[in-house]
Amino acid sequence: MKRQRTIHRIQSEKIREPLRLAVAADLHSAPFDDVLEDFAQCDAVLLPGDLVDRHRRDNRNAERFLREVPEIVPVFYSVGNHERKYRHAEEYMRLVRESRVTLLDNASCLFRGIRIGGLSSRRDKVPDMDFLDRFEREKEFKLLLCHHPEMWRDYVRGRDIDFTLCGHAHGGQIQICGHGLYAPGQGLWPKLTHGVHDGGKMMISRGMTNGAKPRIPRIGNPCELIILELGGKSHE
Repeated sequence: MKRQRTIHRIQSEKIREPLRLAVAADLHSAPFDDVLEDFAQCDAVLLPGDLVDRHRRDNRNAERFLREVPEIVPVFYSVGNHERKYRHAEEYMRLVRESRVTLLDNASCLFRGIRIGGLSSRRDKVPDMDFLDRFEREKEFKLLLCHHPEMWRDYVRGRDIDFTLCGHAHGGQIQICGHGLYAPGQGLWPKLTHGVHDGGKMMISRGMTNGAKPRIPRIGNPCELIILELGGKSHE
């Protein structure tokens, strides 16, 4: 499967050193060998949910990712709806915690001067507001992994959070004149399917593979690996 590489640059006075981050959203336990070289050229890999596919009989590619990719580059992983709904969720999340991946389950950590947080998918679709309040008060450049764009729309937008990464919408599956046809959680003709929003404060990945069930083909909507290039703001 061909994956588009999308480079997005962010500048902020809060960023202490240049960073290059790969965003691998919605892999859904698909093969990933074609992006290993991209990962190796980055300072970290960010997973904004759905590394697994709850509809698969096994998730051997997701488990292989947990074993192999952290040996190449640091990995930060937040919880999506497929992790939450997977029938073997307890066993799988044990593997995540035992791996070298940094799990951000309504939690945050410092990485080379920036603070990376993960807002977990919730069955009732209401996020952990206490975590959001704590995260908003942090002083460093704040980068939030939030799987659901509609969760960002309802609970994150307008907060003092520098940048948010979302997935889940799969680019709207079929793109007509640049607009997605359908997205889970948003229905027909969704507004939040891909690209940059809110004056550059939020970005939605089209996803690394076709995670729709039944397997609806993508039309005009390539799978996507995002590369974030972070740097300090120039005063020249």
